[in-house]
This record gives sequence, C-alpha cells and structure tokens, in this order.
Amino acid sequence: SGLVGVCYVLDEPTIGLHARDNKRLLKTLKHLSEIGNTVLVVEHDEEVIKNAQHIIDVGPLAGLHGGEIVAEGSLQDIKKSKKSITAKYLSKKLFIPIPKNRRVVDLKNSLEIQGACRNNLKSIDVSVPLKTLTCVTGVSGSGKSSLVNGVLLEGVKAYTKNKKIAPYLCSSIKGTDSIDRIIEIDQSPIGRTPRSNPATYTGIFDNIRNLFTQTRESKIRGYKPGRFSFNVKGGRCESCQGQGVKRIEMHFLPDTYVTCEECDGSRYNPETLEVKWMGHTISDVLNSTVEEAIKFFENHPKINRMLQCLSDVGLEYIKLGQPSTTLSGGEAQRVKLASELGVRSQKATLYILDEPTTGLHFADIDKLLVVLHRLVDVGNSIVVIEHNLDIIKNADWVIDLGPEGGDGGGEVLFAGTPESIAKEKSSYTGKELGAILNIKKNVSQKRETCSL
Repeated sequence: SGLVGVCYVLDEPTIGLHARDNKRLLKTLKHLSEIGNTVLVVEHDEEVIKNAQHIIDVGPLAGLHGGEIVAEGSLQDIKKSKKSITAKYLSKKLFIPIPKNRRVVDLKNSLEIQGACRNNLKSIDVSVPLKTLTCVTGVSGSGKSSLVNGVLLEGVKAYTKNKKIAPYLCSSIKGTDSIDRIIEIDQSPIGRTPRSNPATYTGIFDNIRNLFTQTRESKIRGYKPGRFSFNVKGGRCESCQGQGVKRIEMHFLPDTYVTCEECDGSRYNPETLEVKWMGHTISDVLNSTVEEAIKFFENHPKINRMLQCLSDVGLEYIKLGQPSTTLSGGEAQRVKLASELGVRSQKATLYILDEPTTGLHFADIDKLLVVLHRLVDVGNSIVVIEHNLDIIKNADWVIDLGPEGGDGGGEVLFAGTPESIAKEKSSYTGKELGAILNIKKNVSQKRETCSL
C-alpha cells in the first residue's frame, strides 16, 4: 500500500516458510523499513536475526530464569556478549552438530504409499522407512501436509481400524503390520481449561496424591487420593471448583481469568492444606517448577523419571500445576514428547510431527533432536514435516516434494540421505542444505557445553 510511519509487529513470520521463501520475506521486511516504517520481529530464525539492524536478546534462560535484556545492539555487539546463549550460536561457539554416523535405512522395512492423490499430490508413490528419523521437506504448498497428515496419518488410522482406505487419499498403504500404534504430536493445547496441567497430562499427579495419602496426618483423618484431587468435591476449594481461578465472561471480548479470592489460587480448602508431605502441601508441589520437583522426588523413581524427561526436553522451568491455557504451542508439544519418553512401552510406534521447531530457540532444537533420536533408538519411527535445516541435516532419510507450491508441486523430487539431496540441483532444499553441510568442513566439531 506504500504507507509510511507505520510500526509493524510480526511474531515469528518465518513459521511454515522454506529457506527459499525466507529470503523473499526478508526482502519485503527490508523494503518496509527502507521506505520509512518500523518493523519489530519476534524471531528465532538465524537468517532473520543476522539481517536485523538492531537486535534485543532476552534471557538468559527461560521461565523464572529469564525476563532480562541479555544483549542489545548490532549483530557484532550481540556476538560479543558472554551472557547470551543466542550469541554463542550465532558465532558458532555453540552449534547443532551433524551426526557422525547415520542409521542404515532399510527400504524393505517401510510403509509403502501408492497412488497418493490428496489435494495437489499427483498420484505419487512414496516409501517411508521405519525405525528411522524421516524428514518430509519442500517449499511452502508443495504437498507435505497433504502427504503426511492427510494420506499417511489418516490412511494408516483408517486401515488399522477397518482395513479400508478412502480412494481420495491413495490407492494402498503396505507395511502397516509393522506398526502397533500411530501418534500425532502436534502443538495443540494439552487441555482446554485451567484444570489440565503438566502433572495431570503426564500422569505423575496420581503418584503424588498417593504419597500424600501415606502421611501420618492423612491416615489419622482417613484421607484417600481423591481428597487431594482438584477435580472432585472433598478437598478442593468449592468457590473456584479447584481451578484456582475464576472465569469472568466479557461481552465482545475474550473471557478472562482472575485468582480465586477464597483459596488465593491454591485450589484446595484449608483442611486439605494442613496435610504436608516432606514439609510441602499439595499446593506447594503443584506450584514448584520441574527443576525443584526433581529434587523433591529423587527417591521416587516413577515420578522422578517423568520429571527428568520434562527436563530433558527443556521444560525444567514450567510449574507442575501450570494451567495448560498458559503453555505455548512449543511447550505443549514438548510436554507430549516427554510423556512418551517417560512411558516404557514395547510397542512399535510411528510418531508424526508437523514443524516441531515452531517457536524454538537453537538450544531448544538441540534438545528436541536428542529426544527424537532417543525415541528412534528404542525402535520407534518418526516422520517430521520440517523446514528447519538443523532438523533436516540430522534426519536419516529425506523425502523432498515440489518443485513449487500448489499446482506446481505434489511430486517427489528426491528421496535419500541429507548428503545425497545436497547434490540434487533441482531441489531448493538441496541447495540450502548443501550450504549447511559444507560448514562442517570449516567448523570444529568441538563445541561448548550449554547448561539450560
């Protein structure tokens, strides 16, 4: 429109964009600022950060350990900061390494999709190897979601349920007998109300309530596990019905929540809060961070293992009773991953993830990759739709769709290892990945350790 004097605020505009499209976005943002506008961007993408004229780095860590301005200035000013973790990744003191040894891909043990024709897919045949980390790549609109979420996820679910697949999805899917279950781990909330939280979602709250029933005070009073639940009558605060907050309906505006005046947000009535385990009330435990709770429950393996998994995915700063409505999409997704890590299952599982790096810092992506590799190492299979080159370079197998978006896409350009696709001249992903893989020759594989 040619407007000037406007302040544009963008929250992670690179979400869902291929590296090729990022360059187009950057060109547009630069043009907006050059004609006299102010452009403020919240972003994790390295290319966007490097092209910014002024950078504000917030941290140093997350949650209670964040909230400070760590560094501010030009790219060179940021790189000089010793306190900034972002600076260490930008200067390559910290970086996400390329795997020294990739898993051997056996295409005989794979899901074979034939005649995939959902949306813009042009009746393609695709082999998705099992017991590997597979990345589905391509420019925006090339058909990645249609293939993975539309054909693979819906098709496998339909086939395992009634042995039939809708003709608008594909002709057939072979190899489903090798899968015991298929799970989609997306960024949707783990619950829709303040009642749901990481403790209830991961299942550790049941074990915690059992510990409280074993205290001397509980036995004298005859309290059962239900007494320490905020979902049933008995021990909860009835004024807020155990939510700790009250919802106020706002006309023409979203509903808002205020702290319950009766229990002051503790969720429980005074009698329940008189029972203490190791000097802590049930409300104290719910208000503790994962980092603190690991110390509380170090002698309780079932609880400690799940808490450690939450810490492993980079969520040591969230509170056990933190309402799900306050968790970001990336945090919700990592809670789901942690709950899968913490359960010891013998079932062969296929995990579907759609752009799991959304909203994640370099350090968070590093931790996410550790979790994904752990899941594959125990015999599971993972299919990831992703544009992030750090994830793609860590994949065992890459399926690249394109060449363009919409009607110009829907074809398989390439299927193979990251090193192989980097040599593919017709692939936009290959061109971008080639530049990343070549850095390996110039960057020492010795990197600093970063405690998050």
